[in-house]
Amino acid sequence: MDVLPALDDTDRRIVRELLADGRMSVNTLADRSGVSRATAYSRLERLRHRGVITGFRAVIDPGRAGLPIAALILANVDQHAWQEARDELLQLPGLEYLAFTSGGFDLVLLVRVPDVVALRDVVLVRLHGSPHVRSTQTIFVLDEARLASSALQDPPS
Repeated sequence: MDVLPALDDTDRRIVRELLADGRMSVNTLADRSGVSRATAYSRLERLRHRGVITGFRAVIDPGRAGLPIAALILANVDQHAWQEARDELLQLPGLEYLAFTSGGFDLVLLVRVPDVVALRDVVLVRLHGSPHVRSTQTIFVLDEARLASSALQDPPS
């Protein structure tokens, strides 16, 4: 992967505005970012071409969408088969996020399901039934705050 130059202040303003409302027009984006329409358009195209902006999507409320149960699942997998484990785990029902990690667990998964029975099936049937998964620990999410990428905040002066 090529290392690209860091985003400048204008790029970060544009990305933050799009994180807040990815459906805004280029004119509105320009106004809110404090740049001309031509600059906003060219910056947006450059950010898309560089792969900084990879798409636009709807943000849903999982509970209102019928997925009120959220759980973080910490898991250990056979190290020699981590790629096969990843490919298998990406097929889990309700999987929203998967990351390989360092420390006491090999990976963390965020799953959203309609009820505890569905979570039981994910953990006991799918995960514990996998030849790649050695152990799991399930943590229920009781409350959450979803943030846009805080990494795009202006750096301290």
